[in-house]
Amino acid sequence: MTAGERVVVAGAGVAGLTTAVVLAEAGASVHVIAEQIPGGTSLAAGAMWGPYLVEPKDKVDEWGQRSLEVFRELAEDPATGVRLTSGIEASRTAESPPDWATALPGFQPCESTEQPTGFTAGYRFTVPLIDMPTYLDYLLRRLDAAGGTVEQRRLTSLADAGPATVIVNCTGLGAKVLAPDSDLRPIRGQHVVVTNPGLTEFFSEDTGSSQDLLCIYPHGDTVVLGGTAIDSEGDLAPDDKVAASILARCAEVEPRLAEARVLEHRIGARPTRDAVRLEMERAEDGTVVVHNYGHGGAGVTLSWGCAEEVGALLSAT
Repeated sequence: MTAGERVVVAGAGVAGLTTAVVLAEAGASVHVIAEQIPGGTSLAAGAMWGPYLVEPKDKVDEWGQRSLEVFRELAEDPATGVRLTSGIEASRTAESPPDWATALPGFQPCESTEQPTGFTAGYRFTVPLIDMPTYLDYLLRRLDAAGGTVEQRRLTSLADAGPATVIVNCTGLGAKVLAPDSDLRPIRGQHVVVTNPGLTEFFSEDTGSSQDLLCIYPHGDTVVLGGTAIDSEGDLAPDDKVAASILARCAEVEPRLAEARVLEHRIGARPTRDAVRLEMERAEDGTVVVHNYGHGGAGVTLSWGCAEEVGALLSAT
């Protein structure tokens, strides 16, 4: 990839916009094409840094740590929507903390008095919490400042994104048809956004393989409550019964939420496969195609590490 080379990034979720920013700031002429700008699944994210529903572990660790470094830097500017936040992750079954958590600042086991009723183990740490509408808007502004452009339209094929020397496929679930990739499947997530009754710390439960999640992510005047992880379900319509269940679970842990006013429902479908696909190939017409999708529930967590690897692949061509 040379300076000024035309690169089309397909997809405007967190993977696509972050990749576009990295490439534009490296000197490429970047054009983003997506049906939704910004992407709806990324808008629906909670979002807390932490590897979730994603493989392969060695690469995930590498990509996640690089992203963590960048988010720590971004947290110095409130306009990014990124904030370093202390909180608790707890378990009802005395699970050991994941490897990624033990290395975070402030990591320490919780006293029993800090844990809600019914929980047998917990640990406290400080981690980036990302207000996604604000953050995605920040990425769009940063892309514009770097000379990148965006176009809202639905792609019928990756070739439809041309002409371009390079096409980067960050289409999430769209890659099922555009790649095509039969290994890709949705995992439905639903969040409820409510008014903040005064919470400043996050809370999340290690729910293992359950499709019912429990997370409380405060973002200033609002709190994002979750959630669900329904495998192979891609319906994006709000489910009132699920929303009521989310509210009840969260209010049981934090009673102040029982009186919070519901502001909106956010639903997304996590683009999931056995392993993230990040690789380069050449199309029949000679166009270089780099795939960067399949991040499951860790799109935010891996975004900067994956975007920089895309840049490294193209720099080596």
